[in-house]
Amino acid sequence: MIGWIQGEVVSRRDGVVTVNVSGVGYDVIVPQRLLADAVAGGQVTFYVHTSVREDAITLFGFANEDERSMFRLLLSTPGVGPSTALGAISTFSVQNLIAAIYAEDVTAISTIPGIGKKTAARLVLELAGKLPALDQREASSVPAQTTHADLESALRSLGYGVGEIRDALGSIEIPSDEGQALRLALRQLGTR
Repeated sequence: MIGWIQGEVVSRRDGVVTVNVSGVGYDVIVPQRLLADAVAGGQVTFYVHTSVREDAITLFGFANEDERSMFRLLLSTPGVGPSTALGAISTFSVQNLIAAIYAEDVTAISTIPGIGKKTAARLVLELAGKLPALDQREASSVPAQTTHADLESALRSLGYGVGEIRDALGSIEIPSDEGQALRLALRQLGTR
Protein backbone atom coordinates (compact mmCIF):
# COMPACT_ATOMS: atom_id res chain seq x y z
CA MET A 1 0.00 0.00 0.00
CA ILE A 2 1.23 3.51 -0.79
CA GLY A 3 1.11 5.92 2.17
CA TRP A 4 2.07 9.13 0.41
CA ILE A 5 3.54 10.42 -2.82
CA GLN A 6 5.89 13.35 -3.22
CA GLY A 7 7.13 14.60 -6.56
CA GLU A 8 6.83 16.98 -9.47
CA VAL A 9 3.51 17.66 -11.19
CA VAL A 10 3.73 16.58 -14.83
CA SER A 11 0.12 17.37 -15.78
CA ARG A 12 -3.40 17.73 -14.47
CA ARG A 13 -6.67 16.97 -16.17
CA ASP A 14 -10.21 15.84 -15.30
CA GLY A 15 -9.54 15.52 -11.55
CA VAL A 16 -6.25 13.63 -12.08
CA VAL A 17 -2.77 14.90 -11.28
CA THR A 18 0.17 13.02 -12.81
CA VAL A 19 3.13 13.09 -10.43
CA ASN A 20 6.70 12.19 -11.41
CA VAL A 21 8.25 10.26 -8.52
CA SER A 22 11.86 9.31 -9.31
CA GLY A 23 11.07 8.76 -12.98
CA VAL A 24 7.74 6.94 -12.47
CA GLY A 25 4.51 8.77 -13.31
CA TYR A 26 1.60 8.18 -10.94
CA ASP A 27 -1.93 9.27 -11.81
CA VAL A 28 -3.58 10.45 -8.59
CA ILE A 29 -7.26 11.42 -8.36
CA VAL A 30 -7.57 14.44 -6.06
CA PRO A 31 -10.29 16.74 -4.64
CA GLN A 32 -10.98 19.90 -6.64
CA ARG A 33 -9.07 22.13 -4.15
CA LEU A 34 -5.87 20.15 -4.72
CA LEU A 35 -6.38 20.02 -8.46
CA ALA A 36 -6.51 23.81 -8.59
CA ASP A 37 -3.27 24.07 -6.56
CA ALA A 38 -1.31 21.53 -8.65
CA VAL A 39 0.78 23.48 -11.15
CA ALA A 40 2.88 21.73 -13.81
CA GLY A 41 6.50 21.73 -12.68
CA GLY A 42 5.57 22.35 -9.03
CA GLN A 43 6.21 19.97 -6.13
CA VAL A 44 3.32 18.19 -4.39
CA THR A 45 2.82 15.76 -1.56
CA PHE A 46 -0.35 13.67 -1.44
CA TYR A 47 -1.48 11.32 1.32
CA VAL A 48 -2.73 8.36 -0.67
CA HIS A 49 -5.60 5.91 -0.41
CA THR A 50 -5.08 2.94 -2.73
CA SER A 51 -8.20 1.31 -4.16
CA VAL A 52 -7.69 -2.16 -5.65
CA ARG A 53 -10.34 -3.77 -7.83
CA GLU A 54 -10.22 -6.62 -10.33
CA ASP A 55 -9.85 -4.23 -13.24
CA ALA A 56 -7.89 -1.31 -11.75
CA ILE A 57 -5.60 0.03 -9.06
CA THR A 58 -6.59 3.63 -8.35
CA LEU A 59 -4.76 6.19 -6.22
CA PHE A 60 -6.69 8.93 -4.42
CA GLY A 61 -4.61 11.82 -3.05
CA PHE A 62 -5.32 14.17 -0.16
CA ALA A 63 -3.67 17.22 1.39
CA ASN A 64 -3.36 15.66 4.85
CA GLU A 65 -4.09 12.59 6.92
CA ASP A 66 -7.39 14.02 8.21
CA GLU A 67 -8.79 14.22 4.67
CA ARG A 68 -7.63 10.69 3.92
CA SER A 69 -9.16 9.37 7.17
CA MET A 70 -12.47 11.09 6.42
CA PHE A 71 -12.43 9.65 2.90
CA ARG A 72 -11.95 6.16 4.36
CA LEU A 73 -14.74 6.68 6.90
CA LEU A 74 -17.08 7.81 4.14
CA LEU A 75 -16.23 4.69 2.12
CA SER A 76 -17.28 2.55 5.10
CA THR A 77 -20.84 3.87 4.74
CA PRO A 78 -23.20 1.72 2.65
CA GLY A 79 -24.04 3.41 -0.65
CA VAL A 80 -20.97 5.66 -0.67
CA GLY A 81 -18.29 4.88 -3.25
CA PRO A 82 -14.97 6.57 -4.01
CA SER A 83 -16.37 9.25 -6.32
CA THR A 84 -19.04 10.27 -3.80
CA ALA A 85 -16.54 10.29 -0.92
CA LEU A 86 -14.18 12.40 -3.03
CA GLY A 87 -17.07 14.76 -3.79
CA ALA A 88 -17.65 15.17 -0.05
CA ILE A 89 -14.00 16.09 0.52
CA SER A 90 -14.19 18.52 -2.42
CA THR A 91 -17.40 20.13 -1.13
CA PHE A 92 -16.58 20.47 2.58
CA SER A 93 -13.49 20.83 4.71
CA VAL A 94 -13.14 17.92 7.14
CA GLN A 95 -14.17 20.09 10.12
CA ASN A 96 -17.24 21.46 8.30
CA LEU A 97 -18.31 17.97 7.26
CA ILE A 98 -17.93 16.72 10.84
CA ALA A 99 -19.93 19.73 12.09
CA ALA A 100 -22.70 19.07 9.54
CA ILE A 101 -22.89 15.40 10.56
CA TYR A 102 -23.02 16.24 14.29
CA ALA A 103 -25.68 18.88 13.57
CA GLU A 104 -27.60 16.25 11.56
CA ASP A 105 -27.75 18.75 8.70
CA VAL A 106 -29.13 16.43 6.04
CA THR A 107 -29.88 19.40 3.77
CA ALA A 108 -26.26 20.58 3.70
CA ILE A 109 -24.87 17.06 3.36
CA SER A 110 -27.19 16.36 0.43
CA THR A 111 -25.48 19.18 -1.51
CA ILE A 112 -22.56 16.80 -2.04
CA PRO A 113 -22.64 15.49 -5.63
CA GLY A 114 -24.07 11.95 -5.65
CA ILE A 115 -25.68 12.18 -2.20
CA GLY A 116 -29.42 12.53 -1.85
CA LYS A 117 -31.43 13.01 1.33
CA LYS A 118 -31.59 9.27 2.10
CA THR A 119 -27.85 8.76 1.77
CA ALA A 120 -27.21 11.96 3.75
CA ALA A 121 -29.42 10.65 6.56
CA ARG A 122 -27.55 7.33 6.43
CA LEU A 123 -24.22 9.18 6.68
CA VAL A 124 -25.43 10.99 9.79
CA LEU A 125 -26.64 7.77 11.35
CA GLU A 126 -23.56 5.70 10.46
CA LEU A 127 -20.82 8.23 11.16
CA ALA A 128 -22.02 10.26 14.17
CA GLY A 129 -20.38 7.92 16.70
CA LYS A 130 -17.22 7.34 14.64
CA LEU A 131 -16.14 10.95 14.18
CA PRO A 132 -13.77 12.91 16.41
CA ALA A 133 -15.39 15.32 18.84
CA LEU A 134 -15.51 18.99 17.96
CA ASP A 135 -14.61 21.65 20.45
CA GLN A 136 -17.40 24.11 21.28
CA ARG A 137 -15.96 26.87 19.08
CA GLU A 138 -16.09 24.66 15.97
CA ALA A 139 -19.51 23.24 16.82
CA SER A 140 -20.95 26.76 17.14
CA SER A 141 -19.72 27.62 13.63
CA VAL A 142 -22.44 25.44 12.08
CA PRO A 143 -24.70 27.82 10.15
CA ALA A 144 -28.02 28.85 11.73
CA GLN A 145 -29.75 27.77 8.49
CA THR A 146 -29.18 24.18 9.57
CA THR A 147 -31.64 24.43 12.43
CA HIS A 148 -33.95 26.58 10.33
CA ALA A 149 -34.20 23.98 7.53
CA ASP A 150 -34.67 21.11 9.98
CA LEU A 151 -37.30 23.11 11.85
CA GLU A 152 -39.19 23.88 8.65
CA SER A 153 -39.15 20.20 7.73
CA ALA A 154 -40.47 19.16 11.16
CA LEU A 155 -43.27 21.72 11.02
CA ARG A 156 -44.25 20.66 7.49
CA SER A 157 -44.51 17.08 8.71
CA LEU A 158 -46.94 18.34 11.38
CA GLY A 159 -49.19 19.74 8.65
CA TYR A 160 -48.28 23.42 8.62
CA GLY A 161 -48.01 25.18 5.26
CA VAL A 162 -44.77 26.62 3.90
CA GLY A 163 -46.07 30.20 3.95
CA GLU A 164 -47.28 30.16 7.55
CA ILE A 165 -44.06 28.47 8.68
CA ARG A 166 -41.90 31.13 7.02
CA ASP A 167 -44.05 33.93 8.47
CA ALA A 168 -43.80 32.46 11.97
CA LEU A 169 -40.07 31.74 11.79
CA GLY A 170 -39.27 35.11 10.28
CA SER A 171 -40.43 36.94 13.41
CA ILE A 172 -38.45 34.95 16.01
CA GLU A 173 -34.82 34.20 16.84
CA ILE A 174 -34.32 30.45 16.62
CA PRO A 175 -32.38 28.85 19.50
CA SER A 176 -29.66 26.31 18.65
CA ASP A 177 -31.34 23.53 20.69
CA GLU A 178 -33.75 21.71 18.35
CA GLY A 179 -36.31 20.93 21.07
CA GLN A 180 -36.47 24.55 22.23
CA ALA A 181 -36.66 25.76 18.64
CA LEU A 182 -39.60 23.47 17.86
CA ARG A 183 -41.48 24.50 21.03
CA LEU A 184 -40.93 28.19 20.27
CA ALA A 185 -42.05 27.77 16.66
CA LEU A 186 -45.18 25.87 17.70
CA ARG A 187 -45.98 28.57 20.25
CA GLN A 188 -45.53 31.22 17.56
CA LEU A 189 -47.74 29.31 15.11
CA GLY A 190 -50.40 28.92 17.84
CA THR A 191 -50.71 32.69 18.25
CA ARG A 192 -51.56 33.24 14.59
